[in-house]
Amino acid sequence: MEKRLNSCFGQQSIFNKVLPATLILLFSFNTIHAQQKQWSLIKDRIVTTWAEKVNPKAPLPEYPRPQLVRVNNWKNLNGLWSYAIVTRAQSEPVKYDGSILVPYAVESALSGVGKTVGADSVLWYKNTITIPSSMKNKDVLLHFGAVDWQTEVFVNGKSAGKHEGGFDPFTFNITSLIKKGASQEIKLRVWDPTDKGPQPRGKQVKRPEGIWYTPVTGIWQTV
Repeated sequence: MEKRLNSCFGQQSIFNKVLPATLILLFSFNTIHAQQKQWSLIKDRIVTTWAEKVNPKAPLPEYPRPQLVRVNNWKNLNGLWSYAIVTRAQSEPVKYDGSILVPYAVESALSGVGKTVGADSVLWYKNTITIPSSMKNKDVLLHFGAVDWQTEVFVNGKSAGKHEGGFDPFTFNITSLIKKGASQEIKLRVWDPTDKGPQPRGKQVKRPEGIWYTPVTGIWQTV
C-alpha cells in the first residue's frame, strides 16, 4: 500500500493517489457559539487606517503562501470563533465568553476581545467546521501559520497534537480524527506566559512601557 511520506511545509509530498486535502485554519465563522456575539473593533487601541475595512466574515481570505501553492483543494477557516479565558487548573471551559476574530491575537483591537490572558490563565478556541466533499478519502491537514505560544489542538474531542513556538508554522494530519457527518469540532488550548516563561518573546512584556510591547497571545497568523 502506498503511503504518504511527509506533507508538511516545504517537505516531500505524497505518492500518486494519496493527495492530501490541505485544510488551512483560516477560521470560518460557522460556529453557533461564535455567532452569539457580533464582532466589533476595540476602539481604545491603536489601529491602522485599514482596520475599519476588515471583513469579519472573511479576514485574510487569500492563500497564505502564494509561492508554495500545490493544490487547489483547500479551505479558508478564518473568521469568528468562540473563545474563553480560564485558569490553568481548569481542564476545559464550562461555557465560552464570546467571539474572537481569527487570526488576530486576543489582546488586539481586531480580535474584538482586547483582553490580556497572562501566565496563570489559558486561552481556549472552539469552532465547528465542515469538510468539503472534495476532501473525502484524502489526507486532511490542519495548518497554523503561528500561535503564541504553547498549543494543543483537539479535533472532535481528541488531541491532534501539541506545539511550542510563537513564530513558526506547524501542521497536524487530522484524517483519522474526522468523524462521519458534516460537522467537525476543533478546539485549541493556548498558554503564553509572555515575560514569565523561558520562551522567546521579543519585546513582549506584561506591563509595556517605553520600548516594550503588549503581549501577543493565541492565533495571530493564518492556520
